[in-house]
Amino acid sequence: MTLDVNTLFLVTIYVEAMLGLLLLFAWVQNSSVTAVAWWGAAHLLRAGSIALFGLYGAAPHWVSFDLSNAVLFSSFAATWVGARVFDGRGVSIVGLLAGAVLWLIVCRVPAVAQSIEARVVISSFIVTCYTWAAAYEFWRGRSEALVSRWPAILMLFAHGALFLLHTPAAAMLPWIPDKQVYDSVWMVVLSFEALLFTIAIAFILLAMAKERTELLHKMASLVDPLTGLPNRRAFLDDAEAMSQQAGTGRKPVAVLLVDLDRFKSINDTFGHAFGDRVLQIFAETALTQIGPDDLIGRLGGEEFAIVLQGCSAKHAMDTAEAIRLSFENAASDIDGRMVGATCSIGVALSQTGPIVIANLLEEADQALYRAKEGGRNRCEIAGLEFTLRLDASTPSLRIDNMAAKTAA
Repeated sequence: MTLDVNTLFLVTIYVEAMLGLLLLFAWVQNSSVTAVAWWGAAHLLRAGSIALFGLYGAAPHWVSFDLSNAVLFSSFAATWVGARVFDGRGVSIVGLLAGAVLWLIVCRVPAVAQSIEARVVISSFIVTCYTWAAAYEFWRGRSEALVSRWPAILMLFAHGALFLLHTPAAAMLPWIPDKQVYDSVWMVVLSFEALLFTIAIAFILLAMAKERTELLHKMASLVDPLTGLPNRRAFLDDAEAMSQQAGTGRKPVAVLLVDLDRFKSINDTFGHAFGDRVLQIFAETALTQIGPDDLIGRLGGEEFAIVLQGCSAKHAMDTAEAIRLSFENAASDIDGRMVGATCSIGVALSQTGPIVIANLLEEADQALYRAKEGGRNRCEIAGLEFTLRLDASTPSLRIDNMAAKTAA
């Protein structure tokens, strides 16, 4: 059975057009992912370049060959632009048009116009540059956890390398007057690879866009949109995982429960938009005082929780006091208005036995209650044998032994 290269070319026309329409339809369903529209346009442009080449003999040479290749190069440029847009980089108009413009200019040069070898080198170089540039754009965004990103990178790189071996128009376009050149096994292989590539890359790019959307939806369900911190559900899940890991290594864990003082009064006095700004300021200042391995989340309203790994009671209280002071300083004057927002913090520390986050949160809540009862804007630590107290007027740490108190 002989695989006819012209048949492959004709199939490629229909496949390119259908894939382009499929991607555009997917973009209409979710217009926020504009990269999909660029990729759909790329497939339609490739189908258009084939149609232009089909006019060979019925239209001027510059239309059926020069212009058809310029459109082909624009299709690969659109794929590259789509890769840039997908990862939040801007559209480069110069880069989008550079390949087609360069091709149309060099085709007017007599030495190039009269040399098929020169055209092969130039056209292959243009397509390879765009294909590798698209692979590079995806590689730049590799920090994002998208599984489908890596197959896209590998396919684009491999296709660009293979494109150096043949002329883009010869591999993609049918209806060649002298078909003997294209009856070779090598040309059939190249044409079949181009068909498989265009199908595979379309579905991989579509899968990548879908994966991105699902990831964003998942993150939105786990992140507090106002502060950017993990919400209650995400915090408790992460804290439980952290406690299990810390328990395996026998590392102590401290839980800080934070409540902004008189927050309702701030909302009533300055408005809810201003109250939102106070919450954001707390999140920003608290993040500067904890380590990269620590965890912070918004439990709801004006209540936040923090988990510190591998810390002593003193370190936990030092961190709590640093958070309290930094927030007090940052929220005393906001946009020229004397707000004077403060916070109270309850601290609980796991010292022996298994680490149960729910129990630590309950102990921290009791310590927070004492901080509120003690006048607010202070830190209290829960404990059976001692109580550590730091208040706004006492910058140094005082340890009151509970046993000594009982004896007295």
